[in-house]
Amino acid sequence: MDESRRAQIHTYLSHLSSLIRRGRELRDTLATDPSSKSAQLATRGWQQDCGVAINQLSGGSKAHWLARSFSEAFLIRSTVGTVLESATPAEIVDRLVHVLEQGVASLSQVDSDLAISLSSEAAPPTRRFDFVHNPQLRPVLEQAYADSRRALEACHYGPALLTSCGILEAIVTDALENKGVSALAAAGAPEGEISDWSFETRLSVAEKTGLLHSGCARLPQVARRYRDLKLADGELCPDITVSERDAKVTGQVLHVVMRDLDPGR
Repeated sequence: MDESRRAQIHTYLSHLSSLIRRGRELRDTLATDPSSKSAQLATRGWQQDCGVAINQLSGGSKAHWLARSFSEAFLIRSTVGTVLESATPAEIVDRLVHVLEQGVASLSQVDSDLAISLSSEAAPPTRRFDFVHNPQLRPVLEQAYADSRRALEACHYGPALLTSCGILEAIVTDALENKGVSALAAAGAPEGEISDWSFETRLSVAEKTGLLHSGCARLPQVARRYRDLKLADGELCPDITVSERDAKVTGQVLHVVMRDLDPGR
């Protein structure tokens, strides 16, 4: 990603973080004194600022999932989708804060695809693993993905890389298992259970069978060796240092592989 786009992302993230901080302060004030005139006035101004930010992030489209989430934050709905009543001021603020947090998560996922992401009608990140064949694995991957993004945002590059690699290996293994023994054998896959193959072997066979393209070529060496870098408790060996670039590139490779395995996404 060029520096101008990086600066653009940082500007958006900084603005959203500021709105989130203001929102949390207003929520606490309104929860204590919902009739406070000054808090109500400040809340209206804050909501307007949120609306402007969401409109920018959604590309001006009211059909965008982020814009829809913003609108729905003002209502409480029944299980059949009918409006029951207006939410309390504190509840509205809390819901809007959650929408802003979704915006932060979305921006953090699109380092090299900012323009595409902001005009996208894609669903929130929690649906990113619908392509995984094993339904029991999906919620685990979704949580791991969220953990990896939080670690990256907190500059914890080792945990971010390890988690991204674990997700990458899991989704590639799932795709290989669904491919079938005959197809794997035709691609020159080694004998034995897929679970016994090395990380490198799984990536290589996935490319040979056409499941993946060439995105894994950018995977850093430290990521390719990620299994050897972990202690028994899953933590990174203390003498291993993971750079910001390696963690981010590994995350980008994960996105590419996810697109390969879910071309309709």
